[in-house]
Amino acid sequence: MKAVIFDMDGTMIDNMMVHHQAWQKKLETLGVNWTLEDVHQKVHGVNVELLERIWPGKWSLEERQKISDEKEATYREIYTPELLPGLSSLLHALRGKNILLGLGSAAPPENVDFVMNELDLWHYFVSIRHSEHVQNGKPHPEVYNQILDELDVSPQEALVFEDTPAGAEAAVRAGCKVVLVTTTHKKEEFAHLHQIVKFINDFTELSAQEIMEL
Repeated sequence: MKAVIFDMDGTMIDNMMVHHQAWQKKLETLGVNWTLEDVHQKVHGVNVELLERIWPGKWSLEERQKISDEKEATYREIYTPELLPGLSSLLHALRGKNILLGLGSAAPPENVDFVMNELDLWHYFVSIRHSEHVQNGKPHPEVYNQILDELDVSPQEALVFEDTPAGAEAAVRAGCKVVLVTTTHKKEEFAHLHQIVKFINDFTELSAQEIMEL
């Protein structure tokens, strides 16, 4: 194992419910009255892509970008970032073992900067990719392919931490093994993906040495 790559939202930080609440508030202003469960099931991926996927042709790209920006501003107003238990010490331990660290997020750059600045995480990561770096959001493997290329490691030498079916599929399609953090989805939702090597509730359940042996 030469590299470990993390998704951010729902994986490093347990913030997906805050995103769902922000989306629910924004969609209400657009006349879409969804429950939080509706949002949980339907809203995932890069914002401008998901808006077009769910409501094809309803808004122009400029309108979708404006909706996205307003939703993300609401998210940053109501959320205080906090790493999942055990992750801070795990990042330190992985760096100590000369494991390359990457971050591949569907979030916009403002949200990545927000979390990385608030939690002082920049120094851990060699490669960071977000929504503006890719043409295709998860489950397309583009974001993980980019990170593997930048880290100069093969998929077989990398492990990805994810929390959603779309994100896990992206990592699997990139050829990587996956550990699932069950902050957002239930284990049975990943039954179709066979490269998942472990499910965890948080990072207290997995040491750096155990990661090296997966």
